[in-house]
Amino acid sequence: MQRGLFFDIQVPLPAFRLAVRAEVSPGVTAVVGPSGSGKTTLLRALAGLTVPADGIIQLNGRVLFSAKEGIHLPPERRRVGYVPQQYALFPRLRVIDNVMYGLKARGVPRRERRRRAMAMLERMGIAHLADRRPAQLSGGEAQRVALARALVVEPDVLLLDEPLSALDPETRRQLRSFLRTVLADAGCPVVCVTHDREDVATLADAVLVLKQGRVVAAGSPKDVMEKA
Repeated sequence: MQRGLFFDIQVPLPAFRLAVRAEVSPGVTAVVGPSGSGKTTLLRALAGLTVPADGIIQLNGRVLFSAKEGIHLPPERRRVGYVPQQYALFPRLRVIDNVMYGLKARGVPRRERRRRAMAMLERMGIAHLADRRPAQLSGGEAQRVALARALVVEPDVLLLDEPLSALDPETRRQLRSFLRTVLADAGCPVVCVTHDREDVATLADAVLVLKQGRVVAAGSPKDVMEKA
């Protein structure tokens, strides 16, 4: 598989061994399953934050991890955008500096960093928040900042861990529609962990179901969720 994301990895966990093989094409692949089934560990391994014990990860034909070849690219070299559950914004940095952070790690000059960050904030509809600190943001605003930070680096894959779970039901409903538009425009494969069937129905093009570290079902949202 040259375009898209391919992984065949194993990660030992306290209760079981995560052993997952899949191909992810452009579009949104939802990863669902019971709590503790290895979903977040999978995202962390793809992002380069957890090192698998065995296997391989390829993105657009480029090897990000290979146990056999001794390859483990650090997160900043993977061209991966990652939004963890609680967004992980830097509390002491302004919104604009949070969004510029990944560009700085990639060596983008400051003037260009600021230009690209402001353009992304405009795209997210939150340019007016550029000088605020994370503590001054609502949950929906923080989610948009986290997405802006992940997308501004123009990733080859976007990883989302429960992107709407921290929001109240009404904000979640509003942001779900916004997120669908953003992900459709992302132009890269998206792997989205969620527990919410509405997220799957609204956002996903494909679904992987994990249980005890194994893929137990895969297919279209309609087919998979009808059998769930």
